[in-house]
Amino acid sequence: MREWPEPVERVAAVLRARGVDARLEEFADGTPTAAAAAVAVGCEAGQIVKSLVFVVGEVPTMVLCAGDRRVEHLDGRPASADEARAATGFAIGGIPPLGHDRDLPTIVDESLSRFDSVWCAAGTPHAVFEAPLAELLAALPDPEIRAV
Repeated sequence: MREWPEPVERVAAVLRARGVDARLEEFADGTPTAAAAAVAVGCEAGQIVKSLVFVVGEVPTMVLCAGDRRVEHLDGRPASADEARAATGFAIGGIPPLGHDRDLPTIVDESLSRFDSVWCAAGTPHAVFEAPLAELLAALPDPEIRAV
């Protein structure tokens, strides 16, 4: 069995515990943008899930946005790098959609429903995982699916 960096192992353990059949991949050069990630894994840009932390009111909130979309319909502001790390336990560029230090309110871009499977950051800027969208959604803490 492959040994992954600690943040990736942490994400993998949460995926297993929540019943998500995920496939992990790691890229030496990283996947710094949704477009780069899509090329690296061979999928459409929209299948790349951008896990973004916003501050809504005073509350850190996870926003899962399709890689070919932008967050435009949210009453909040993007979290700073420090705020994102404090809320999730992960650094920007590797923030996964789940497995954070604490459960966060989660808003999911309804346009992701176009896809059966999606790709997400897996804890570092070099690691991603593919998962069936339905399984990922079922593993999230009470996700709100809507236009973002």
